[in-house]
Amino acid sequence: MQDSPNGFDVPMLGLKKADWLAKLEDIAEDHGDFQPLGARHCATLIEDKPVLLVTFETIQGIQKRGDTGQPLGWELVRELGWSHLCLLCDGNTWFRDPEVIAYFNRLSDDGFFDDFDQVIFYGAGTCGYAAAAFSLAAPGATVIAVKPQATLAPDMAGWDHRFPAARRQSFAGRYGFAPDMLGGADKAYVIYDPLEPLDAMHAALFRRRNVELLPTPRMGSTPEPQLLEMQILFRIIAKAGAGKMSRQAFYKLYRARRTNLRYLNRLLADIETQKRPFIKALLCANVARRLHEQRFMRKLDLLVQAADEGRLAG
Repeated sequence: MQDSPNGFDVPMLGLKKADWLAKLEDIAEDHGDFQPLGARHCATLIEDKPVLLVTFETIQGIQKRGDTGQPLGWELVRELGWSHLCLLCDGNTWFRDPEVIAYFNRLSDDGFFDDFDQVIFYGAGTCGYAAAAFSLAAPGATVIAVKPQATLAPDMAGWDHRFPAARRQSFAGRYGFAPDMLGGADKAYVIYDPLEPLDAMHAALFRRRNVELLPTPRMGSTPEPQLLEMQILFRIIAKAGAGKMSRQAFYKLYRARRTNLRYLNRLLADIETQKRPFIKALLCANVARRLHEQRFMRKLDLLVQAADEGRLAG
């Protein structure tokens, strides 16, 4: 790496797409390499060994996060001194373009991944599909995929109608059916909400000897923003880089949901739908005591008042 990691502390939020891409290219070339891959994809490489993080991200997803406006991996480059390969796409492409496939073939043929002690692939949603699929190029890698699709091939996932335009793409051949591409991975972790039926169906297709399914109920259809909000996503990736990621380690970190209001509100809504006033009172009392959250305190007061009125009436 040519400069100190602080060279990444460049604001990129709020830029128009063309300006953002120009800034990305400048920073990447200052610290490593920038590679255009056809009209809708590019790759940035920051090389600092011995751990390589490979992330798949959409330009829109990065800009929507509202933090630095930079790829996720750059923060880990700053903090941990890792290498980072970022594959970027414009829109949801599932990274199926021939230029991307050819790029990973070249990396594999050149033995690029062999130069690192540890390789981690990460992605969420359509990018989670790509993280699993392209891990084939780096045998022995660890994969972390958040609500990934296994495939959108109509003969295998005809039940998923969320992405009609993607059905025109081929999900066959090399880097095609993501679960099969994990055969050479050391370990893969699939994080998903089992209460989201289509996400759960895709997760079930990933069931393999080296795949750990990590259900996270009530995280909803977009778990990645909540993992970031809970401040555990980077810790999950860091544990993978240190060889300490496990099912137990994940769920220990996932206890952070106990202070996440978005999760707690979903839990409360489910309990209210089930009409379980006693369980609702226990939840409201717990959250009120720990977090002093006004909404839960008000609901607890109403429950106590209703119980008192019921006793008086009896």
